Amino acid sequence: MTGVHTIQLGDVTVTRVWEYYGSVEMTPDVFFTGNPEQVWADNAGWLQPTFLDPATGIVNSAIQTWVLRSAGRTILVDTGVGNHKERPYAQVWAHHDTTFLDNLARAGVRPEEVDVVVNTHLHIDHVGWNTRLDGRTWVPTFPNATYVMPKADFDFWNPENNNPTVFGRGNQNVFEDSVVPVHRAGQTLLWEDTHRLDENLVLTAAPGHTPGSSVLTLTSGTDRALFVGDLMHSPVQVLEPEANSCFCEDPAMAVATRRRLLGWAADHNAIVVPAHFPGGGALEVTRDADRFAIKDWAPFG
Repeated sequence: MTGVHTIQLGDVTVTRVWEYYGSVEMTPDVFFTGNPEQVWADNAGWLQPTFLDPATGIVNSAIQTWVLRSAGRTILVDTGVGNHKERPYAQVWAHHDTTFLDNLARAGVRPEEVDVVVNTHLHIDHVGWNTRLDGRTWVPTFPNATYVMPKADFDFWNPENNNPTVFGRGNQNVFEDSVVPVHRAGQTLLWEDTHRLDENLVLTAAPGHTPGSSVLTLTSGTDRALFVGDLMHSPVQVLEPEANSCFCEDPAMAVATRRRLLGWAADHNAIVVPAHFPGGGALEVTRDADRFAIKDWAPFG
């Protein structure tokens, strides 16, 4: 949990910083829809124990932040669950007390040195470290950073808009304790369609999982990478792109987005970097017509 692993992609340094690894308290048949059980059985030899606990049959997941050093700036991609958060309808993420900031320090990053925080979407496990407790008040963890958030998700998850969601009450308190404090501090940048961070990095809308889900594309020299957030929660979704997580707001759009981005990654030899993969953490894919396969794992493990 304290290891720091770094690779170089063109002019961009990419470092993986762990917050949590373990059970999500769901079996594959609950976590995923449109996902043939036989696929899990056929691939158990390599899915276990990293991605699937052989004793319990429960899916394992990583909560992690990707630290990018690009064009002279320090950029964080997603901020995990956070500490001391009240999560009455998502107890697996409630009241954590992790050493995430210590792990970030081991990667050479102090909170005040962060220039940009990218939230690929505004789910509970992607915005938690946006804020920390100062006494009894939630304040921005990264006081000098611009927090870049998709406007579609900002509007969707704002409780004042009372939008129905497949998540039910699972995201309760998240907007109030992890989004509002940085917005009130004047540190948010709400974007739509596309947003370029610098010459190496560009955000584009990739809806389906949530209305504002996004992908961060890295292009530097001959290297390519896609930071895809929750496009995938398991490598099984490379083999079965029709499999959605049960948290996808628009399942048909999520499948279409996943297929499009996997195709782009295969055609451009790009590393796919999901938010929650343990083990190697990121991977290259190949395709044969409309089918995809795992080519290799990035050296983050």
